[in-house]
Amino acid sequence: MKLKKLLPYLLLTSSLTVLIATAARSEEVGIGVSKHPKSTPTDANSNQPFTVEPIKEIQRISELVHPAKNAGVSQIEHPAKNASLLVQSPTSPNSPQTEVVQVTSVKGNPTAKGLEIILQTTKGEQLQLVNRSAGSNFITDIPNAQLRLSSGEAFTFRSEKPIAGVTEITVTNFDANTIRVTVIGEGSVPTVELFDSPNEGLIFSVAIPASSAQQPQSQPTPEQQKPGNQTQLTQPSASGDEPIELVVTGEQDGYSVPDSTTATKTDTPQRDIPQSIQVIPQQVIKDQQITRISDVARNVSGVSLIGGYGAGTDNYIIRGFLTYNNLRNGFQAGDNYIDPNSIERVEVLKGPASVLYGQFEPGGVVNYVTKQPLATPYYASEFTLGSYSDYKSSIDISGPLTPDKNLLYRLNVGYENFGSFIDFVHGQYLSISPVLSYKISDNTNLTLEYEHTAQNRTFYDGLLPVRESFQVPISRFLGEPSADKYNVDSNGFYLTLDHTFSENLRLRSAFSAYLSTSDNNNVVRPDSLEAGGQTVSRTLAGGAGSSQTFDLQNELISKFKTGSINHQLLLGLELGWQTTFYGYLRTAAPGINLFNPVYGAPLPTSFVDTNQQTGYNTDTVGIYLQDQVTLLSNLKLLVGGRYDFVSYNDRTTDSNNNGALLSANNFYDEAFSPRLGLVYQPIKPISLYASYSESFVPNNTRTASLEALKPARGTQYEAGIKTELFDGKLAATLAAYEITKTNVATTDPNNTDYSIAAGEVKSQGIEFDISGRILPGWNVIASFAHNDTYVSEDNNLPVGDRLVGVPRNTASFWTSYEIQSGSFKGLGFGGGLFFVGDVEANLPNDGVVIPSYVRTDASIFYKKENWRFGLNIKNLFDTTYYYSQGYFLRPGDPLTVLATISVQF
Repeated sequence: MKLKKLLPYLLLTSSLTVLIATAARSEEVGIGVSKHPKSTPTDANSNQPFTVEPIKEIQRISELVHPAKNAGVSQIEHPAKNASLLVQSPTSPNSPQTEVVQVTSVKGNPTAKGLEIILQTTKGEQLQLVNRSAGSNFITDIPNAQLRLSSGEAFTFRSEKPIAGVTEITVTNFDANTIRVTVIGEGSVPTVELFDSPNEGLIFSVAIPASSAQQPQSQPTPEQQKPGNQTQLTQPSASGDEPIELVVTGEQDGYSVPDSTTATKTDTPQRDIPQSIQVIPQQVIKDQQITRISDVARNVSGVSLIGGYGAGTDNYIIRGFLTYNNLRNGFQAGDNYIDPNSIERVEVLKGPASVLYGQFEPGGVVNYVTKQPLATPYYASEFTLGSYSDYKSSIDISGPLTPDKNLLYRLNVGYENFGSFIDFVHGQYLSISPVLSYKISDNTNLTLEYEHTAQNRTFYDGLLPVRESFQVPISRFLGEPSADKYNVDSNGFYLTLDHTFSENLRLRSAFSAYLSTSDNNNVVRPDSLEAGGQTVSRTLAGGAGSSQTFDLQNELISKFKTGSINHQLLLGLELGWQTTFYGYLRTAAPGINLFNPVYGAPLPTSFVDTNQQTGYNTDTVGIYLQDQVTLLSNLKLLVGGRYDFVSYNDRTTDSNNNGALLSANNFYDEAFSPRLGLVYQPIKPISLYASYSESFVPNNTRTASLEALKPARGTQYEAGIKTELFDGKLAATLAAYEITKTNVATTDPNNTDYSIAAGEVKSQGIEFDISGRILPGWNVIASFAHNDTYVSEDNNLPVGDRLVGVPRNTASFWTSYEIQSGSFKGLGFGGGLFFVGDVEANLPNDGVVIPSYVRTDASIFYKKENWRFGLNIKNLFDTTYYYSQGYFLRPGDPLTVLATISVQF
């Protein structure tokens, strides 16, 4: 192998060595799990070791209550005991595992000494604590415990500079069964006392240093009040007993999101999933000022953006395979327009997803997770003004509708009116997304969502994938300004019922209805370059269409044990119905000169070549079973499978021949899609994993003997390593994979009207992703991928040809930093590089290659109280670049400036 081919692997191997060494080093200094419970750690303030004495019982808070003097209320006295002396002995790894205790919320109370952090649970007496203090940090791990809201959603609590002498307090899920409490002191270990209240849970009392005892309590910062770190602060009364309630709704640690749902349909730490999954949180979307949701793909390894039909849809190439279907909260959402304003995060599952979602290409799937209602009032608005007459406004409001907070709402509205660097291209988007959440009881929650989107824009496919297209300005438009249009209206309805029978049994039933209509008549599409290389032949194409998709998912989640082995079982049943109707209209149109276009040519008034009406129906039944097995505390097995039954029929008539029937087809497919994966964690910051998974996609075509082709099947082998650095604030994944897609339909060489399943495509590569927070205010997200996707078997295409739109190498790097203190507090900067290697423009490969490029983006912002002002510059050096849109070539955006102002309360 040539040196240049080996270079990416050598670089990644070196990076991996550094990551493992860093994680191992962290284990040595006390960040990981203690292997020797009887060891004697060293006191942070001296060189002398001290012994952590186990205690038989944490002192009850009720034992400390006495009548307050002159107040008429009860007050609490906390004895001056350092928390390091109140820590229980860690459980032996070989001891039987106890029930995982759920901590359902985190609250805070002001005290005369400082602040109390309360981990609310009714089973605090079952918890054991392991002291992991180091340097000026007080760190305690709580095994057999999880942070889970009453809805079952994982969350993290963070409070920056809550009191003088304390830089930060965090309570987070360190792993699937461990809560970590961290109190970071300014130069010395904070004084922390620990108590157990049968009515409240565990209480950590954090004391103000004597030199700062007289400083008043401060109001929460606007940063603390953002969704995901919601804070409702009530000033203490004269008696000092009014609560500070900190309501937490899933705040992420910088750019890192520890849990995800797409890979398992349960809230599972990513380090426990034997498959590569990357999550792009809302913070990245805001910092990069992403106005088209598909741009998030630039941050994920192995994922390429490919512009959809008429530039109005969002498609992706994942690990070499084009996917036309995306997910919205686990439901199929097609490739329609999604407003970034309504999205909380984007989860990208790489590799086959059929085990849980049915019919998907083997490369992977993108899942858009929407914003949910908040329990505290929240109001935000944003306005963006950009180059090429682009302006966008949005609102995001949420809160309770009833005093008991059982009925919550959220409303996101976004509107964008835009021009373009492409001549004559303009349009507008509208999105309205209300959500209602009703807590019927402590165990039952009902959520109703609605989403309306409308887009009215110029239809634009791009340039032809020929060498001559690189010689014309990127603003070239090959349609007709007065004729090309693309209009789509869609309405989505989503109803979810979530009921918890017990701590170990939960039912989730969800229904979705998605209705859309489109009208893109009179679209002039470039067809081919005529002899002479000057004139582009064109086709007048279009037609109205409609689609209705209904989906019902029922899932039962059960937790149980077989001996010492823990199970989390997911049993699911999915029923799906889809009906689609569209007009397929085509006729020849006058050509246009590529180098000197003249617009206004008379267009045909009827579709004489093709005027067909097609309707098709798809009915799907899917039954799936998944078991997440904890064999040992550091050895986890994921096994599952799904069996699908798919019925498909279509009917096409000829409108030019009095509706004569042209074709009618009925297909029926059955497919089983398994997945098996294993995760081994030699030390807590490191996860080694390997997995095998399959996918399927129906071919819905016939052979010359009229036999239906079996579905195309995908098979993936994947192995990798996941690691967490800086106390879990920075997460990295290195993965290697090989995917083989078989039964690919190809044209029958003996009868070109039919197909045979003779095609095979292989995809193999290596990927690296890293994201999170390095220091307070300093976030980073980066990726690298090397991929080879090529034709391995075919009766027509040359074996070895690369697939269209798949770069061999991609890389990205984005970082931002916000000044945390001083006169320039709130001022921040960001910047990034996005590299895409060369891409084949056509299949079979004909020598036309889309060249590689590096795009540079930058940002500067300033936050003051509730306001944020931002300036984003995309393609800072005005680099000319192109990307593939399947059959067309599209230029990327030149230098673009976006100015944004936002406010939130």
